[in-house]
Amino acid sequence: MAKKAESTLVNMLLSLTAIALVAAAALAALNGVTKEPIAQAQKAKVENAIKMVMPEFARLEDAEVDGHVCHLGYNEADELVGAAIEAGNDKGFGGHLQLMVGFDKEGVVSGYQILETHETPGLGAKADQWFQKDGKGCVVGANPAESALTVKKDGGSVDAISGSTITSRAFLSIVNEASTVFANINK
Repeated sequence: MAKKAESTLVNMLLSLTAIALVAAAALAALNGVTKEPIAQAQKAKVENAIKMVMPEFARLEDAEVDGHVCHLGYNEADELVGAAIEAGNDKGFGGHLQLMVGFDKEGVVSGYQILETHETPGLGAKADQWFQKDGKGCVVGANPAESALTVKKDGGSVDAISGSTITSRAFLSIVNEASTVFANINK
C-alpha cells in the first residue's frame, strides 16, 4: 500500500502550483487555437455591418477620424457617397455598447448595426430593431447634425425603448457622436 503524502503547507503549495501550471498551459493552448477564428469572425461581422448600413459604394477606404474607425464609401467617379463609423460608449445599462452607424453623403443616418452589447435580453437588447426604419424609435433617415437625437423623456423626439431609457440614451449618444465624426470627415 502506498504511503499517503503528509498534509503540510509545502505539499499543499506544491500541489496547487502544479494544478495552476497545468490549467495555465491548457488555457494558453486553447487561446492559441481560438484566437484566429475569433478575429476572422469579428472581421466578417464588421464587413457585413458596413454593407448593411451604407449606401451602395464602388470603393471603400478606411480612415481614423477623431479616434474613430471610419469606412468611407466612394462611387465610380470617386465621390464620397457615405460612411460607416464605429462608435461606442460605456453608458448603457449593461455597460459597453458598440455600433456601426452609416451615413449618406448629406449626413443622414442610412442605417446601423450593433457590434457589441451587454444589454438585458428583452429590454435594452431590443435596440437592434427598435431604432431601425420600421421601429418605434426610428433614427434611420434622421440627420443628427441638424437636430441632435434625444429621447422624448429628455425633451427630444425619439421614443425610448420601453423600460430601457438608459440604453436608449446611450444608443442615441453614440449616433450623435458618430454624426459629429462624419461632419469632421466632410470638412
